[in-house]
Amino acid sequence: MKIIVTGSLGNISLPLTKSLIAKGHQVAVISSDPKKQTAIEALGAVAAIGSIADVGFLINTFKGADAVYTMIPLSFTEPDLGAYMRRLAQNYAEALKEAGIKRIVVMSGWAADLVKGENVEHIFDDLDASITIMRPGSFYTNFYQSMDLIKGKGFIGKFLTLRYAGLWALLTGKTGLLMGNYGGEDRIVFVSPKDIADAVAEELLLQPKDKTIRYVGSEEMTCNEAAKIIGAAVGKPWLKWVLLSDKEMLQGLKMAKLPEKLAETLVEMQAAMHSGKTLENFHKSKPKMGKVKLADFAKEFAAVYHQK
Repeated sequence: MKIIVTGSLGNISLPLTKSLIAKGHQVAVISSDPKKQTAIEALGAVAAIGSIADVGFLINTFKGADAVYTMIPLSFTEPDLGAYMRRLAQNYAEALKEAGIKRIVVMSGWAADLVKGENVEHIFDDLDASITIMRPGSFYTNFYQSMDLIKGKGFIGKFLTLRYAGLWALLTGKTGLLMGNYGGEDRIVFVSPKDIADAVAEELLLQPKDKTIRYVGSEEMTCNEAAKIIGAAVGKPWLKWVLLSDKEMLQGLKMAKLPEKLAETLVEMQAAMHSGKTLENFHKSKPKMGKVKLADFAKEFAAVYHQK
């Protein structure tokens, strides 16, 4: 099969590309970075260098393909995340239709149907094609975004430790924490990008008659259980995941200078996870869990943590 992979050599697209090539498929990888061309070609794939904001480029790249995997990279600089995602989803839909693609796998999120700003799944509904929507849980790799929090660096780190863990923790050097408007004893499905890649690879080779939705997860646990695993790996066995209110989370994101609409969408997404609705929908679909457990990822995380 000739398969188009979007997402450059990201956390999902790299293992996906390797898997598809190992199975003998012809793969073209779309990347906006010309510097990635050599690495893409070294895998045995074709490098399609261009922007997913360019519909003409997408049409030319998609033509003749048997299947296409589409994903929209999250942007922390876009002032309106919802508008940004709709715009790029519409680009994909237009190009897929014009190129006559009959098998499409769309990356979404497990809270997408609950968060208005994140949900662009419906934009693909009118295509004359076999479509699967992927709804993975919370990525293991999201922990990288919290590395400074876990380290408890500087004045802010000490202040947060004092506020949420107490004076004794600060005096004994037990700094660092995780936080969000989901956390504590909330049960969450975490997922490895490698397991997502395996699921996408499976779906690209199928041709379901009706639109399907596939949830993907690797391991379910409470946020504090996850914090304990990450903490043990980096030498902070006391690490906890503090549960904030929606208001506190929004204030924190604004202090971090995130665009207001993006901050509101992220808070809404985490609120859906705290409510348990995402977990309920996940269990309704009864998906098979992946192979990579959080303890496996924690070893990779610890290596990066100690490098920095």
